[in-house]
Amino acid sequence: MEIKIPQKVNYIIDELKTSGFQAYTVGGCVRDCFLDRMPNDWDITTEALPEDIIKIFPHTIPTGIKHGTISVMIDNELFEVTTYRIDGEYSDNRHPDSVVFTDNIVDDLSRRDFTINAMAYNESNGLVDPFNGLNDLNNKLIMAVGNADNRFNEDALRMIRAIRFSCQLDFRIHDDTFLAIQNNCGLIQNVSAERIREEFCKILLCKVPSKGIENLRISGLLQYIIPEILPMVGFNQKNPHHTMDVYTHTMTVLDNTEADLSLRLSALFHDIGKPSTFSIDKKNIGHFYGHEYKGMDLAEKILKRLKFDNNTIKKVSILIHYHMTRYNKFKMSGIKKLITKVEKENLDVLFSLQVADVKGSAPPYDFSGINDMKTKINKILEEHQPICLKDLNINGNDLIKLGVKPGKDVGIVLNKLLDLVLEDSKLNEFHTLKDAALKILNKDSI
Repeated sequence: MEIKIPQKVNYIIDELKTSGFQAYTVGGCVRDCFLDRMPNDWDITTEALPEDIIKIFPHTIPTGIKHGTISVMIDNELFEVTTYRIDGEYSDNRHPDSVVFTDNIVDDLSRRDFTINAMAYNESNGLVDPFNGLNDLNNKLIMAVGNADNRFNEDALRMIRAIRFSCQLDFRIHDDTFLAIQNNCGLIQNVSAERIREEFCKILLCKVPSKGIENLRISGLLQYIIPEILPMVGFNQKNPHHTMDVYTHTMTVLDNTEADLSLRLSALFHDIGKPSTFSIDKKNIGHFYGHEYKGMDLAEKILKRLKFDNNTIKKVSILIHYHMTRYNKFKMSGIKKLITKVEKENLDVLFSLQVADVKGSAPPYDFSGINDMKTKINKILEEHQPICLKDLNINGNDLIKLGVKPGKDVGIVLNKLLDLVLEDSKLNEFHTLKDAALKILNKDSI
C-alpha cells in the first residue's frame, strides 16, 4: 500500500537518508492515511540522534531534546523529528524517567500506545507494521501494543485515549485492552485535569458522544473524572413526560445536539441536578423543582475542576440555568429580559438544547413553546426593540440634571424606566422618559 507523503515531509526524510539515516512518517498520520482521513500533522521518526538532526537542517528548535525530539522548520512550517528510542520507567504515569536512543524502528514502535498508532512508513521501505496495526485498522479494533497494563501504567491518559479513538472511529476496544482499563482506572487520578479535559472534549465532539460517556462509565474512569454523573444512572423519573431514567435521557439529549462544545457540555449537565432535587407528589408523580439551578452549580464546579476557561463555564451555566424556559408563559417584558440574561449570541444554542431535550422526552414531541419563543424573540431583534439599559434614550447624566442623586438612585430610576419601555417600546423617547422620570421622583421621593 502506498501513502502520499507531503513534499516537505519527504524532503526531511530524503535529507536524513542522504546523510545515512533511516527515517519514517509514524503514528497518527500513517493511521489516518489508511483511513482516508487528512492527517492533522506529520510526525517523523529516525535513527539519527538529535545532534545529527541539528547538523543536517539549518533551522531547528530543540522542543523536546531530552526525549529526542527536534522541530525542523521548512518554509516557516514546523515538523517534529524524533529519534528512535526505548523508554525507561514511568514513575509519574506520564513521562519516562529516562530514554535510551536506538537504531531499531521496531524498538521505537513497541513503546507506542495502540497497534493502529504503531505503524511507520516511507516511500523506500513501505510499511513497517510489527504489531499488525493495519489488520486491527481493517477490523476496526483498538488494541494496546504488547501488554496493556504496562502501556496504561506508562501513561494513564491512554485509557481515555482508547475510549476517544473508539468513539471517534467507531471502533471496538479489544476485550483484553478494555479489561486493563477497568483494572487500572484509578491511575487516571495521576493525570492532570488539563490533559483529561482535552481528551474528554474530543469524546464529546464525536458523532455519537454517548458511546464515549458510556465507555467511560463502564470502564470505571467516570467515577474519577465526573462522579457527579453517576447518580443519574438508573434514576427513575416517575413522570409521564419521561419514559427514560435521567442518565438515558441525558445520553439521548447529548446525541441529539450538534457538535458544539458548549452545547454538548450543557446537554451532558442539564439534568445533573435532578437526583438531588427529586420529590414525589400525592399522585406518585416525580418532580424536580429547581433542578436547573442545582445543575448550574454542579456544572460550574465540574468545569472549574477540569480547568475549563471562564467563557465556557459562563456559557454552559447560562444554558443550563435557562433550559426550562420553554415552559414559561413570559409576557413581552419577560422575553426581553430573557434575551439580556441569556445574551443574543447564546439564544440559538439555547434553542438547540431545548429541542434536543424534547427529543429525549416521551413522545409526542411538543416544540410549540420553543417555536413561540423563537418567533417572539426574532420579532424583537428584527425590530431593534429596546431590551436593556443601554438601549434607553435617556442616561444617568440626564437624570442627574433632573435632580436624581448620583449613585444608586440613578440606577433605581433607570431600571424603572426600563420596565416601562420593556412593556411598550413606543415609550422609548427622551421627553416621554423624562416625564416618566419626574413622576417617579415625585412619587417615590428619590
